[in-house]
Amino acid sequence: MRAFLSFLSLLSCIFILSACQDSARSLLDPRPAPTPLDLPAPAQHPVSFTKEIQPIIEAKCLSCHSCFDAPCQLKLENTGGLLRGASQEAIYNSMRTKAMKPTRLGVDELTLDGWRKRGFYSVLQSDKEQSRALLGRMISLKKQFPLPPNSKLPDTIETGFSRKNQCVSEEEFDDYAHDHPYEGMPLGTSGLTDQEYSLLAGWLDQGAVIPDEPAVNLTRDEEQAILTWETLFNRKDKRGQLVARWLYEHLFLSYLYFPEAGKEPRFFELLRSSTPTGEEVIPIATVSPNDDPGRPFFYRLRPVSGVITHKRRILYPLDQTKLQRIDALFFKDDWTVDNLPGYGYTERSNPFVTFSAIPARARYQFMLDEAEYFVRTFIHGPVCRGQIATDVIRDHFWTLFQSPESDLFITDEAYRDKATTLLGMPGQDDNLLDAGENWLRYLKRHNNYLALRQQHYVQQQPQGASLTHIWNGDGQNENALLTIFRHHNSASVVRGLAGVIPQTIWLMDYPLLEQTYYQLVVNFDVFGNVAHQILTRLYFDLIRNGSEQNFVRLLPAGKRRAVLNDWYQDLGKLKFGIIYEDIDDKSPSAEHFTTDHPKQELASHILERFQSVNTMAADPLNRCLDGNCSRADQPRWIQQADHALSSLAAQPAASLPGIIQLPEVTFVRVRHGQNERTVYTLLRDRAHSNVAFMLGEELRYQPGKDRLTVYPGITGSYPNFMFDVPAHQIGELVSALSKAGKTQDFERAVETWGIRRTHPQFWQILHDITAWQQQQQPLQAGIFDVNRYENF
Repeated sequence: MRAFLSFLSLLSCIFILSACQDSARSLLDPRPAPTPLDLPAPAQHPVSFTKEIQPIIEAKCLSCHSCFDAPCQLKLENTGGLLRGASQEAIYNSMRTKAMKPTRLGVDELTLDGWRKRGFYSVLQSDKEQSRALLGRMISLKKQFPLPPNSKLPDTIETGFSRKNQCVSEEEFDDYAHDHPYEGMPLGTSGLTDQEYSLLAGWLDQGAVIPDEPAVNLTRDEEQAILTWETLFNRKDKRGQLVARWLYEHLFLSYLYFPEAGKEPRFFELLRSSTPTGEEVIPIATVSPNDDPGRPFFYRLRPVSGVITHKRRILYPLDQTKLQRIDALFFKDDWTVDNLPGYGYTERSNPFVTFSAIPARARYQFMLDEAEYFVRTFIHGPVCRGQIATDVIRDHFWTLFQSPESDLFITDEAYRDKATTLLGMPGQDDNLLDAGENWLRYLKRHNNYLALRQQHYVQQQPQGASLTHIWNGDGQNENALLTIFRHHNSASVVRGLAGVIPQTIWLMDYPLLEQTYYQLVVNFDVFGNVAHQILTRLYFDLIRNGSEQNFVRLLPAGKRRAVLNDWYQDLGKLKFGIIYEDIDDKSPSAEHFTTDHPKQELASHILERFQSVNTMAADPLNRCLDGNCSRADQPRWIQQADHALSSLAAQPAASLPGIIQLPEVTFVRVRHGQNERTVYTLLRDRAHSNVAFMLGEELRYQPGKDRLTVYPGITGSYPNFMFDVPAHQIGELVSALSKAGKTQDFERAVETWGIRRTHPQFWQILHDITAWQQQQQPLQAGIFDVNRYENF
């Protein structure tokens, strides 16, 4: 009884403390309440959403509120997301035991009432009075309590990837404002100008009216292109239906455009709709594109509304050349389909079974034609928080592709039949209790496949692997050579072999490329549970290992194990002996070697052999030869900037300690005169003893081996910091960064040239870098995400 009474007493104390929390807060929190500044008066004229409000949202809000990791699911790429509002349910939850119901705009709910029933609440309207609308209160809080210009954020303001968003409701806002007075919106930046605030406040006071989006007026060329492509996708014959399904599963993620329909492309998405061509598109909502639609459907093209941010710009052209290419690849040869596949477990987990009737050469060549697009889908895709994929890859590596003529899965039907059943992938069954058993089953199949592959390649290529077996882009296709950069929890891909010779190189054949695409794109569910995500991560680890083993076949016998030991140091070596299929270190290589550094020698041969399709054939900033460390085709002032920045490249942090102070992605804007500027990206390539494990990355981190890649242009959608420097001071910046072995040294460089989140020109400079890319790469340019911007 005494224990029970004590328990009741404890509960009473808890309830009393909870009830008294508000009144006691001032006693418990000794910090003096900051004095709010006066707010600019709301605009009195009728404020236009389209002309006055939308540009502010795109300039100051969209950099954080886009993609699946938009704080509180408040997505602002289009008006549908703004009207839908916010949610307290987090999409990214690594410990979720049950899959979450998807919340994709324009797909999973088509009405505002539907979203309200799903728990989304308005940020534009108040249940009590309009002046209490969340958006208005958030921007007012920011305006009342600004941060000092270009100051470092206080430690109490949490930013970055791991920030725990508050997602407060209207009733909770007063407590939030009291506890977080400096965390109004936009969070941790220089905020809105007086005019921007006045317009937004006036618009909210006037009822936050958002006009209905006008119907898209398609041009005659666009209408004809849509009709042409929808006719292709909706053929009635079995061959046409199977090809359409394969194409849909490979294009569903892209933003499609018609290059022949005008100078300013409009973008479209490919959907399965319950309505045919000529009627309104009504999407069939399935979690994955290869899930059973459950009813008759039509493939349809729907215009994309709103803004496509930089991280979402995964573009694919549809023109007459592509149409002819599809016809030549898929329909010229004589092949038949007896029965169309279903949407069961096997069909979803093993596309090699599902589409076995389609010639493998056609499937592989279609992917090779736009290899950068396919790699971009799983490296640069809209999942946004890509650690499921990125913590299993190194920070910098090159990717090559096996030529179709040398890929046994393409050329040897007997081998293909044996291999196909072993190429299924886990993740479809997300039962937690069965996860271990599923993993062991798929691991065994994978290793059996690698053993089969090794046996057949030794038999079919007795002289060994050769550079002639690598796809050369048919002498003109620049998709043949790619460079991938990892930026902790995101990654990017560029054409060409950029940077110094990397530690690892991938050589992907058709099964590896297709498996990666299905594992990380088609079958990956960002709303899935922990079992699904773990199985996805573990199997991608095997795919990476397969790409590496494929490459080391080019190295001389007896040297391969030593190279892999360098890639799998410490516990990685142990895992190699337990999990991965053993390496073939005995069969010959057809390549000739003359040095004791075969990997470096082989990489040099690759650079020499594939110059015609290597957009980075000369990378003087990172591969400086004979003092020629600048681009000869650039103006003199850019050449000088090239030469200065090149001194930061390709050196380990052990000899250039300032590298350790830099984040993963740093934009450097170099200004010359009144109107000229150029942009570089400094990429910190973090070194690890191995990337074979899901956890413990910091334990495997080797900071003394970090290097910097200086990329002439922009790569990466999530800048971690920016420097803005006059061209005549670039040498001083480089010198300061070179010597910044200590934090205080780096902070001096930040004070001089750094653009902190609170810099008065933060937004102006960020958008000018976007404008510069718009001039250089108009299809790739888009608004950057600053959720990962560092607080230096």
